[in-house]
Amino acid sequence: MLPRAHTLACYLLLGATLLAALSGCAFAQNDPAKEEWLQLFNGRNLDGWLPKITGYPLNENYGNTFRVENGTLRVAYDQYTSFDSRFGHIFYKDPFTYYRIRVEYRFTGNQAPGGPGWATRNSGIMIHGQPPHTMGKDQDFPISIEVQLLGGLGKGARSTANLCTPGTHVVMDGKLETRHCIPSTSDTSDGDQWVTAEVLALGESEIVHFVNGKQVHRYVLPQVGGANVSKHQPSAKQDGALLRGGSISLQSESHPVEFRKVELLNLEGCMDDKARNYKSYYVKAKNAACLY
Repeated sequence: MLPRAHTLACYLLLGATLLAALSGCAFAQNDPAKEEWLQLFNGRNLDGWLPKITGYPLNENYGNTFRVENGTLRVAYDQYTSFDSRFGHIFYKDPFTYYRIRVEYRFTGNQAPGGPGWATRNSGIMIHGQPPHTMGKDQDFPISIEVQLLGGLGKGARSTANLCTPGTHVVMDGKLETRHCIPSTSDTSDGDQWVTAEVLALGESEIVHFVNGKQVHRYVLPQVGGANVSKHQPSAKQDGALLRGGSISLQSESHPVEFRKVELLNLEGCMDDKARNYKSYYVKAKNAACLY
């Protein structure tokens, strides 16, 4: 039998070795260049998401419009007798400022009865939006930047990842752009194919759209202004204010659509390379979040 003092020393040495190993693992696990994408949609349920449908209060999911089926986030209208201008959005719980968001989507089935013609095979990713709790009960769209998602109609060209501006303006090619919707340079996506749309949002400085990895739009200085939003609270629309970030939501505009992936790479975080959670791809410092 070892002397008690020797046994204690062994335990202390073993504990110190284990602690050092665990500490080393913690540091080794942080590869500064490895992108850590946050899965906003978990594939199982709508945890973390808040529906808002025109005419109904926040969190009332009329007609089970937003649902999860077969691992996809679906926007469906089988419980509607008529669409009746019930435009809807489902908001992620947290706002973001500097990030990349990527979705994989496809249009399916037929448009809901009573849906407007322009909304056929039409949905969108709303970014830099107002907080959902500030929307009026009867407000149709959040004040935001819309990355408009369109499916082809089987004839002619119809781009996707277009820019639309509900209650907003942007600067494009050095000029304030006040048109409501501006087409992208993407190809047409006919049929029920899955399409990958990605947005790079860098606060108020730059927003870039991509479709299947190809850049199709770019603009700067998103700001509050213009029309194309109804029944909003006046206090929520301060024209001229730059949009440095905000809510993210997915649209319900009367045509069934599925999202099988909704993920986000936060580009704001610890930029001190001495910290355990430093990431080399961050572009906006939030050093209060650094861990040492």
